[in-house]
Amino acid sequence: MSAKTNELISMVESLPVDIKTTLVEKILNSLHPSQKEIDALWAKEAERRVKEIKTGKVKTIPGDKVFKEIQQKFQR
Repeated sequence: MSAKTNELISMVESLPVDIKTTLVEKILNSLHPSQKEIDALWAKEAERRVKEIKTGKVKTIPGDKVFKEIQQKFQR
């Protein structure tokens, strides 16, 4: 890393947690910008899935059972 990069990292490390959090959020958003239309579609899909679970239309499977089945499948 360059001296400037190290200096920047050192400056960031000395910031208060709330400012670091804001900085991290901005950096992540610059890497993966929010796409409001896609976010809205995912929110709608999540609501649909929750409704299906609550009404009993879909049954959930415990995570430990899923991971056990995956492990068994790929331990050949």
